[in-house]
Amino acid sequence: MANPIPNSVIGAVSSVLAAYYYSHSTLNSLFMESGAPGDVPEGNCETKCARWLKRCNDDPSVDALLVLGQVIQKFMDQEPSHFIRPEIAEGQKRIKESLSKNQLSYQTNGFVTLAGASPATKTLADFLKVGDYASIEVEFDRAVAQLDRDPHAAITAASSIIEALCKTYIETFRLEMPNKQTIVPLWRSVQMHLGLNIDPTLDEDQKKILQGLSSIVDGIGAYRTHIGSAHGRGIAPPEIQVSEARLAVNASHTLVIFIMERWHACKTQNSSFNWAAYGGR
Repeated sequence: MANPIPNSVIGAVSSVLAAYYYSHSTLNSLFMESGAPGDVPEGNCETKCARWLKRCNDDPSVDALLVLGQVIQKFMDQEPSHFIRPEIAEGQKRIKESLSKNQLSYQTNGFVTLAGASPATKTLADFLKVGDYASIEVEFDRAVAQLDRDPHAAITAASSIIEALCKTYIETFRLEMPNKQTIVPLWRSVQMHLGLNIDPTLDEDQKKILQGLSSIVDGIGAYRTHIGSAHGRGIAPPEIQVSEARLAVNASHTLVIFIMERWHACKTQNSSFNWAAYGGR
């Protein structure tokens, strides 16, 4: 058996998720989507979560920590608010502390790993802020690794990296954060600020490429909404071929590296580019 989920982690996660979702149908869908084995366990919400996680430990064909990461991803990756549902921040803290006491850590996009197994202790935002390309490549490698097993989760991971990039860029340059912090409005804020050197000779060529970047963001955001793992995709989500998911992941990788290169090459400049003229939305 691979690394099991410690009992104290099972207790913390079960208590937090049961209190947060407080719905048998939601928990059933969440665990089944995440690859938890067997039929739905009996018991109240907390007992159900605990029994399902323990079942993952008992099944030698199941990577228990992988399932755990997928189960808690949606809860752990959301932005907590001290004014709206403050219990989210408290629950996230409780789960992280429980993992830490067992030499485990949670990483964005649903990865629970042994402490020290991560290539760095920095957050994704830190990697982006300092231009740590190697660590960003690792994040995309994780998304690619999920393609065959779960293309829906791979798309969610790729979309999350774009969102993290845009949020970090906006915070770094002290731009106005959009009210709706999803991929498209975040991208709009970033694209209007990026400084690009447009050579008149290449004007029409670059126009086509830049219009394509906006289409990539729109497409990946729509993919995530309809079939990604972050928005309650249901027991039977629309089918997607691995090749289609790979296209989305690779496209997002190209976009993220492009923005990082422009950002860290020109971040000291105050130039701006009129994206609206190039199809930016």
